[in-house]
Amino acid sequence: MRTPARRPAAVATRTAAILLTCCLAVALSAAGFKLMSRAVPPGRAGHGRRPGSTAPARSGPSGAHPLAHSPAPPPSPQPRACPAHAALLAALAPVLRHRTGMLAVGVADPSTGVTATYHSRQAFHTASIVKAGILATLLLQLQHQHAGLSLGEQDLATAMIEDSDNGAASALWNVIGAAAGLAAGDQALRLRHTVPGQDGWWGLTSTTVTDQLHLLSALTSPRSPLGAASRRYELGLMRNVEAGQNWGVTAAASRGTQPAVKNGWMPDGAEGLWDINSIGVVSHHGQRLLVAVLSSGQPSQQAGIDQVQAAAKAAASAITRPACPHH
Repeated sequence: MRTPARRPAAVATRTAAILLTCCLAVALSAAGFKLMSRAVPPGRAGHGRRPGSTAPARSGPSGAHPLAHSPAPPPSPQPRACPAHAALLAALAPVLRHRTGMLAVGVADPSTGVTATYHSRQAFHTASIVKAGILATLLLQLQHQHAGLSLGEQDLATAMIEDSDNGAASALWNVIGAAAGLAAGDQALRLRHTVPGQDGWWGLTSTTVTDQLHLLSALTSPRSPLGAASRRYELGLMRNVEAGQNWGVTAAASRGTQPAVKNGWMPDGAEGLWDINSIGVVSHHGQRLLVAVLSSGQPSQQAGIDQVQAAAKAAASAITRPACPHH
């Protein structure tokens, strides 16, 4: 028979044993929890954030421990972006190796929606390519007035586009409302980065190849603010420029086709370096392309023309390769 004095000691002994068992169980559970959160089955590497990545890690499969790294699922097939920009840069590489001055190139295939540009937002003085914008603005204004070109305006338009006559351009510049009129026309035709020349200096209008592609699109697209008759009229004049002015993007046209072109050239600045620009619509291997090449700082007019033509050829060949699929 136990004495009363020994009963508390037995109780204390049993209590200590129970506490030790509980602590051991908690410790083992914590160790297992830590191992579970770190272990990755062989061949099932986790894929949380990559170093330097800002993309969130994907959650693991249903039933997995919330802290366990989940295996990377097989990559889902993604549509390949048309490598038009890379193709253009590669095609331009020989031209750029011998580049003089500044150069920007843009090319678009309206049938596929593919566009490629080089220095798309670089601004250049237009020289005489602005004449295409002057006529487009005049035609747009007349559409809003439900009127047509007068005989005098037709004569001026023909001289301005086919012969690049500066007097005719100045006359029509005034008819459209000078810089303010051109600015309004540019906005309607989506030329967002073109700034009209001031004080009658229309040749000092600044523009980009992106805006010039928008202008060419306005002259060719059924969705243009310009009506079909207006588009046909201006393109008809651009297809009939005099022989000495049919250089430029026409170099990219296939033989036997009728490219539409407007060129611009002028010495610019105190050093007398040249701005040489060319925009137009050409048929290249059966595809109709919109092409714009702008340049400045050319050592001579002929050097600039040679570079523009080489760039136009490269641009046309880049965008008509099979790597750019039809949409």
